Amino acid sequence: MPELPEVEALAHHLSENAVYRPVARVDVAGMSVLKTVDPPVSALHGRVVTGAARYGKFLAVEFADRSDALHLITHLSRAGWLRWHGTAAAAPPKPGRGPLQLRVHLDAVGGPGFDLTEAGTQKRLAVYLVADPQQVPGIARLGPDALAVSRDELGELLAGRTERIKTLLTDQPTIAGIGNAYSDEILHTAKLSPYAAAGRLKPEQIDDLHAALSAVLTGAVDRSVGQGAATLKGEKRSGLRVHARTGLPCPVCGDTVREVSFADRSFQYCPGCQTGGRPLADRRLSRLVR
Repeated sequence: MPELPEVEALAHHLSENAVYRPVARVDVAGMSVLKTVDPPVSALHGRVVTGAARYGKFLAVEFADRSDALHLITHLSRAGWLRWHGTAAAAPPKPGRGPLQLRVHLDAVGGPGFDLTEAGTQKRLAVYLVADPQQVPGIARLGPDALAVSRDELGELLAGRTERIKTLLTDQPTIAGIGNAYSDEILHTAKLSPYAAAGRLKPEQIDDLHAALSAVLTGAVDRSVGQGAATLKGEKRSGLRVHARTGLPCPVCGDTVREVSFADRSFQYCPGCQTGGRPLADRRLSRLVR
């Protein structure tokens, strides 16, 4: 799933390539992707792209060229992606054919623009056209952005919380922008067990967590911004030390990276760096090892 660094890079890519270009046409290939109906996407025809922005893991294309500003906002979810194209087929795409869900033609039909695509059978890509980003329920619920949280603010967010720190880091109403992959990386860098209770962290552990949060996300943003949309996924994978590396040696201590598996997701960690060498039990075992 695209997280804060990738969405930030996509917003930067659109700012570099789409701004000041008018919309020639919007093609909708998957009707279920649209979560709003008023205004219709045809309201974008003739409007000029004036900017792009990120809200947590939401990507916004802005049209403020008139008094009634509009925002085309997407949540890419697990398998969604944005693809930039120099040219595109002029004929409207056939609904339900392939991963293409929505196409925006800029300058002229068949010219440059971008596609919103989604692979797989679970269709979770969401697109909204709104006058105010706060009209998108997921944005209205967002907590403070992960890149803007100070050490003291982080301590206040964790105080009294009983959730595991892994769960809390990925809870968007608490901290916006972090998903499964970067929470694994942050906890590995901070040398914290994913099962540690958020409200029981010691002050020095909160210091380490905040430093890791800032270093991991800032580093990922720096590596990602300036990359083309087509290369971002590979860039993300190349920068990961534990996530999606089950069975490989930890690049810090050499211990074997392990996995905790749930029904629809999993996470990775290093026992040597994070749990004092003890493996964490998952749903396939009878008890939890803390």
